[in-house]
Amino acid sequence: MNSAIRLVLCFYGGVSILAVILYLPKLLGFRFAFRKPLYKRATAKRRISVIIPARNESKIIGDLFASLQKQTYDPACFEINVIIKDENDPTRALAEAIGANVFVVPGQTCKGDALDGYFKALSKEELASFEAFVIVDADALLAPDYLAELNNALEHDYDIYLTRKFAKNYLGDKNHRSVFSNCSALTWPIIDDMGNLYRMQKDMPLNLCGQGMMLRRRVIEELGGWPYRTLTEDYELKVDSLLHGFTSMFYPYAVIYTEEALRHKENYTRRIRWLTGYSQCDKIYKERVREQAKRRGKLTSGEREYFFGIVPLLIFAVATIVTIIIGIGLSTYYAVMHIPAWFYSSWLLVFMPFWIMYSLLFLFGVLAMLSDREAFRALSAGERIGMLLYNPFYLLEYIPLFLNSRISVRRGKTPDWKETERMTYDDSVAERADFERDEERDEERGEERGENDRNKNSRKQNSRDEDDRDEA
Repeated sequence: MNSAIRLVLCFYGGVSILAVILYLPKLLGFRFAFRKPLYKRATAKRRISVIIPARNESKIIGDLFASLQKQTYDPACFEINVIIKDENDPTRALAEAIGANVFVVPGQTCKGDALDGYFKALSKEELASFEAFVIVDADALLAPDYLAELNNALEHDYDIYLTRKFAKNYLGDKNHRSVFSNCSALTWPIIDDMGNLYRMQKDMPLNLCGQGMMLRRRVIEELGGWPYRTLTEDYELKVDSLLHGFTSMFYPYAVIYTEEALRHKENYTRRIRWLTGYSQCDKIYKERVREQAKRRGKLTSGEREYFFGIVPLLIFAVATIVTIIIGIGLSTYYAVMHIPAWFYSSWLLVFMPFWIMYSLLFLFGVLAMLSDREAFRALSAGERIGMLLYNPFYLLEYIPLFLNSRISVRRGKTPDWKETERMTYDDSVAERADFERDEERDEERGEERGENDRNKNSRKQNSRDEDDRDEA
């Protein structure tokens, strides 16, 4: 092995070790993926508004309406509110048939416009009649106990609640899923179990998703409606939470089913739109957050993660890519010059760095799937293996997506908010959501209740012991 190869290996090894050290808190935080929040039973029934932006969604929204009619929560305690753009939208008749309220927001150009139009249409009395508002997309499906669990979630004192997402695709047959939709579904435990449960422990704002997100009334009152207009209004709320001090919680006991894109092209388009929205938010908010931290004189844990959270991953990715590029260059030069070192250069500087990166991403995917095994039980063993083997490539695609989004925002070009292709299911898809309430979740809740009871009994015993000591 010659000196050039040794030098590049030292560079790669040193930078990789630095990235691991910087990422260590997150690595240790993965343990929280297997520690679910305490489960509490509601002490009261609160009124919840279900908000559904539904522009031109008449072909798919029937499944959502069917699941809303099957809710176990008291119908008097929730209200369905559908937002459309055109008063002649066929969605209107479908909504009115189930007793939903319909709001027409003609000037909407993005989801933020639709949401703001709804909130601005409410009087103070109507706004005050709701304890919380949950945002649901028209292609979603709700577990039968979804709203009842949201009411339970309100026993925890947070401003924003994020619920668990399962793939609606899995309620259909195999034609409704692919390796791309499966990898997209794996994104949710990566975000929530592997990330948001750790953020909860550190009092950081969660990475939010507008699908199945509940907000307390006080959030809407403080914001004065819905002021967010980027392509990712949910991520915008997450960043703005750093400025407003909004707290957020991942509540895994309430399950919503989301439709994942079946084909790679549509999946790629969705992700470029999301990352472009993230870049828009950074352009709008990063300086504001920096000024706030400067006035305070230090960074909070949430601000630190916002500024530097992906830096270790970027350092490792850049080091790996640079090493591979140099390795390809050296290998080509040695091969042309008939120098035997071309083999070592190819193996140590090209194949080994790529294999290390692939293996780490593969293990990351395995850990994410294990943290939420219930979400993937509909998949066969072959489908799970295929998903885990392809997922590293799926995650690596975020590198060009990230660069593309940054360049687009810098040039002032952003993808339009437009309709995406929807899949159709048979009439019994809403019925099959009932079967997703299995013994594993019941046992999990039982363990949480048991832990609550043990903690309660322990506190009572400690209190009695203190009373005895006082009497003595």
